[in-house]
Amino acid sequence: MSSRNDEAGRDPAKATDGATHTPLLVLGKITEILNAFTLKQPSLTLREIQQSTRLPTSTVQRLVTNLVANGFLDRADDRFRIGVRMAYWAAAAAKDFDVLAVVNPVLKDLRDLTGETACFFRAEGEHRVCIAVAETRHALRREMSVGRIAPITVGSPGRVLLAWNPDLAEDVLSRELPQLTDSTVTNSDELRRLIKQTAADGYAITVGERVDGASGLAAPVFDSAADLVGALMIQGPTLRMPYEQCVEWVDVLVEHAERVTRALGGRFPA
Repeated sequence: MSSRNDEAGRDPAKATDGATHTPLLVLGKITEILNAFTLKQPSLTLREIQQSTRLPTSTVQRLVTNLVANGFLDRADDRFRIGVRMAYWAAAAAKDFDVLAVVNPVLKDLRDLTGETACFFRAEGEHRVCIAVAETRHALRREMSVGRIAPITVGSPGRVLLAWNPDLAEDVLSRELPQLTDSTVTNSDELRRLIKQTAADGYAITVGERVDGASGLAAPVFDSAADLVGALMIQGPTLRMPYEQCVEWVDVLVEHAERVTRALGGRFPA
């Protein structure tokens, strides 16, 4: 009798908890597996997935098998990567997607971590234009605002925008390069070398190229087609951002650029 009363008086939410809890746990484990794949490690073995997620080996084997069967992962020999079919779903998610809705919170986080101005640039012909900014709270600052333009051949964001747009790079390198400061690179061969180095490194650092006494470092952001979306940048006075400080912030910058790329469903070019 008492067991019947207990059953009859059970909270409906609690009664269904057992039915919903297990699927939610499985989704969490699947998320951990998918999160193990990054732009730096797009291909993983089962062992590497297990080491990254810390899930039991049997669980990883079972879930990865199901993920492959349903197109979430693709398999080549003993390695796995995010499934090509995911790009189909990502395209629907990215349609009419507001890039700035993703970029702006990341800029604020980057500003708060470094204390310096964080901004996002896109290429517009032979210029780079700032489309989003989180300005430093320091009184001493290098002013930056949405809509501010500069020659694309000058500074770290321009170097990033050219590194993953070879046609544009060759176009601007075939012309006379503008000189804004004594440190501006105006030799086409030298700038071509620096652009190639940026593509190899995955980031660029410049000091005093656009404005005397100003430093900047920038990293690329990509979309689901592996096309360049723009350049994420940290900038500030060289007094606070000497070259050595810029180098220390490279990992932070690249991680935040990768965060935007992932949020856009993007991937790094092969």
